[in-house]
Amino acid sequence: MTNLIIADQRLALLQSLVACNNDANQNILQTCLAQYGHNISMDLVRNHMLWLEEQGLVKNNHLDITGTDLLVATITQRGLDVTNGVSVVDGVKKPNPRY
Repeated sequence: MTNLIIADQRLALLQSLVACNNDANQNILQTCLAQYGHNISMDLVRNHMLWLEEQGLVKNNHLDITGTDLLVATITQRGLDVTNGVSVVDGVKKPNPRY
């Protein structure tokens, strides 16, 4: 069950990036995930962002804001393909078909 929830959170994060014009910071993404029903910690948001980068689905930019490392993710073409159901990546839920 945990793997299903994690996969859904990762898909929701990618969908949030698309909704935010393809890039957003970790704070915005945490708020977006809550709108999808995933009220998760910032640590878990960052973990997902780093994992998605390892898979080539996003590119993260590290910004030093007054001594705090802020991640800003930009979705890649591969990430868009996964979000649109064109590609499948283990660990990311496949989106429901659009009618």
